[in-house]
Amino acid sequence: MNATNTIGKIIELPKIVDLRGNLTVAESSTNIPFDIKRAYWVYDVPGGECRGGHAHKQLTQLVIALSGSFHVTLDNGEHSEVYLLNHAWQGLIIEPGTWRTLDDFSSGAVCLVLASEKFEEEDYIRDYNEFIRWKKEQ
Repeated sequence: MNATNTIGKIIELPKIVDLRGNLTVAESSTNIPFDIKRAYWVYDVPGGECRGGHAHKQLTQLVIALSGSFHVTLDNGEHSEVYLLNHAWQGLIIEPGTWRTLDDFSSGAVCLVLASEKFEEEDYIRDYNEFIRWKKEQ
C-alpha cells in the first residue's frame, strides 16, 4: 500500500488509547463519509477461501479489519490494487463501480463492512465480464 493508490482510500478513524483497552468510533457523515444504512461482518473464513468477487453500481462501503488481517484487491476495470487491512482503526473506502475480492484471511480475522445502502440484489454485479461491459457503458 502506498500513497499513489487511486482506486480505494484508506481512512483513519479516531483511536482513543487507554490502558484498559483502546476504543475506535465510527459515526455516519462525521468520520465515515456517508450515512451508514447497513453493517455486516465476515468471520471464520476457512484458509484459502475468497470473499467478495463482485462490484456495486451505487453502494459505497468502508471495510475494516476488526481483528486479524486480510487483503482486499480492488479493480476499476483498467488496473487493480491490493490493500492489506490489519488495524482496527483504519478502513478502506470502496466506491461504487469497483470490483473487489477479499482473501488471505488470518486465523481469527473479523471483517466489518459499513455500507451506504441497504441490501439490494439489483445493485450487485457478480460476473467480472459483465462488470467490464457495465464499466464501458458508464
